[in-house]
Amino acid sequence: MGSKISRIDEDAAGSSVANKMSAELKRNTASIDNLSNLISYSQTQDGYLEKISSTLERMSEIAMLSTDETKTDADLAIYNKEFAELQSFIASMSSKQFNGVDLFNGSGQLNATVGTSVTGASVVLTMAAADLTAADYALVAASTTVVTSFAEAANALVDIQSAISALATDRAEIGSNLSRLEAERSALAILRDNLSAARSRIVDVDVAEESANFAKQQILVQSGTAMLAQANILPQSALRLIS
Repeated sequence: MGSKISRIDEDAAGSSVANKMSAELKRNTASIDNLSNLISYSQTQDGYLEKISSTLERMSEIAMLSTDETKTDADLAIYNKEFAELQSFIASMSSKQFNGVDLFNGSGQLNATVGTSVTGASVVLTMAAADLTAADYALVAASTTVVTSFAEAANALVDIQSAISALATDRAEIGSNLSRLEAERSALAILRDNLSAARSRIVDVDVAEESANFAKQQILVQSGTAMLAQANILPQSALRLIS
């Protein structure tokens, strides 16, 4: 698309405003990219927590089955084998990363700058993050939690129920993070579209208007050429009559 402003002296004020808008558009696009990455980060967090949720459900089922006093020690040892494998799975989740960044860190929060205006003001979000090193998870993941007896299985059930409650809170926090991030991204997308349109009105030619003007000029040129041709024909006709 052509530009209305080919030299700075044609519209110094408009050029200055357009330059500032261009810079803000660049920041806006970068902010949208950042938010998209944070959304992917949070979605990854929730995906892992969903797997941990189903694991805890199975562990609670195993623990409850292990409180059956009709089962032998050999039966309980089989249950404990699966229980231990599930513990290892939960323990391994605490070290998971997204592009080298811990998914479940001990700091408990993530900061995100979601946008800056032409005045330089910025908005920073502080988002809660799940911590799989917290006590509720650590107790369940610890190798000392076993289901090789009625009493041990009963204690394991208490720990698992606490972990399930903590997990529900963490998933609610992550869900809230996602809702806020999606809302911020949508708002920035609206700003980007309208900034782009405003800048375009300053620097870009109106294609429809210029096309209409071009067609008008073509018609005028063609009409003038036709009239000139007719004007040349009349004297020639008169000369033929005289001769």
